Amino acid sequence: MWFWEKDSVEYEIFKQYERALVAIGVNFSLEEVQNALEGCTYGLEDALRSTIDYVLWLQKNEKQFFPNAILVSALREQWKPKAWRDEYLELPNLESPGQRWWNAAAKMWGYDVRNRLVADVFYDNGTEFIKFTNGKEITVDAAWRWDWERVLNYATNQ
Repeated sequence: MWFWEKDSVEYEIFKQYERALVAIGVNFSLEEVQNALEGCTYGLEDALRSTIDYVLWLQKNEKQFFPNAILVSALREQWKPKAWRDEYLELPNLESPGQRWWNAAAKMWGYDVRNRLVADVFYDNGTEFIKFTNGKEITVDAAWRWDWERVLNYATNQ
């Protein structure tokens, strides 16, 4: 699915906005979305920001929206953001389930324990995973279903 080399500027830009785009409902496994991303040779960051900005406006105004179609149009038509603010990426409604789990883990276990046990929260083929320092991985969805003690045991046992 990756559209760019992991050390490319495009990949770095994409990773900045990926979680917010997933949170608003973009499905990166759809062929049309992938083709639009692969075909975007200019204005990638503007298109990603415009998508988020427009969806936030539609949500605020209680309008129906189709995030995949919006992203595809933004990429193909090289939209420019109208009212972008960097603070948008900090909005709770733009946090992915993994970000919410990461924050909740700090509240449940404390920052030191969470930072010692959790190596990364990442996406792989549209699924969000937690990688623990003991080498084990779990989907974010499973971590939310399990109680905190069970996840802690999983993260601490080899």
